[in-house]
Amino acid sequence: MKLFKCQSCQQILYFENDVCVKCGHKLGYVPDVATVSALEPEGELWRALASPKVLYRFCANAQHAACNWLVESTSSETFCLSCRHNRMIPDLTIPDNLAHWQKIEIAKHRLFYSLLRLKLPVPTKPESPEEGLAFDFLAELPQSNAPRVMTGHDNGLITIALAEADDAVREQNRVAMHEPYRTLLGHFRHEIGHYYWDRLVRDGGQLDACRQLFGDDSQDYGQALQAYYANGAPPDWQSNFVSQYATSHPWEDFAETWAHYLHIVDTLEIARAFGLSTQPRLAKGEELDATVDFDPYRAAEIGQLIDSWTPLSLALNSLNRAMGQPDVYPFVLSPPVIEKLGLIHRLVHPAP
Repeated sequence: MKLFKCQSCQQILYFENDVCVKCGHKLGYVPDVATVSALEPEGELWRALASPKVLYRFCANAQHAACNWLVESTSSETFCLSCRHNRMIPDLTIPDNLAHWQKIEIAKHRLFYSLLRLKLPVPTKPESPEEGLAFDFLAELPQSNAPRVMTGHDNGLITIALAEADDAVREQNRVAMHEPYRTLLGHFRHEIGHYYWDRLVRDGGQLDACRQLFGDDSQDYGQALQAYYANGAPPDWQSNFVSQYATSHPWEDFAETWAHYLHIVDTLEIARAFGLSTQPRLAKGEELDATVDFDPYRAAEIGQLIDSWTPLSLALNSLNRAMGQPDVYPFVLSPPVIEKLGLIHRLVHPAP
């Protein structure tokens, strides 16, 4: 994520801000220039100081405080580049649904920031029924015999259980699943990995290359998951996998690795924006020195990312522990995992 500032008063802004607390300017995110911009009113429209030649209006979901993205005034679209992928949202007349959906949209918009920065295809279902992407955000039904809402992916449709936006429920699920990390943004980054496996691997002629690293994805998925939930991960899973769940099936290994690639790239970008560097005083050599002096979204190869990520994640974990908080990144990147991340990098940045 970039670091943003108000074009009117230079106040530092967060990605989700819709008003500058210093000068009072209305704010909106302009996808075309990938920045949060101060706005000046032009009748019922807005002129972005970061893109003054174009008039904009807010995404329709701004009325619910669920989106601060802008749409060009000449566009026939009501929703922004992110929100137009929503197929179903929860009933907002039910208490708590709005607050939970707003949290989900924050995570989804951060996902779309990364997808657009990486220039990945994000067609909607109306644009491409077979290859399009859509989201359902579903609440549990009140009936005791109603089926549970399961977070997952099916042929371009990503479902996120609304309950995952409840911090207490999500933490309960994390403990029950023996996971070191569980966030809404993590869900989005994982599930979109399944979508891009379809688009970039299966449809992109990369099955053989992917199977060499992740294994044979043709094995029965249902049986593999049943075996994982019955037996757990093998004792030496950290030697070859980024997480325990990645051991359940090659599809899940790919999705987990994809999610970690987005974790790394986006966190390195904000580290670069803040000018963060590491140079531990107690380290003997320079192996833990790092300065993010490149654009992580345009990194030349995976080694460039890992060389910066390893010392930075150690520093972040140490800072969190100093505050009595769990590690920001409680994972170990073994050489086989880094090789898998390298394949993700090549899929995202194909050679000319």
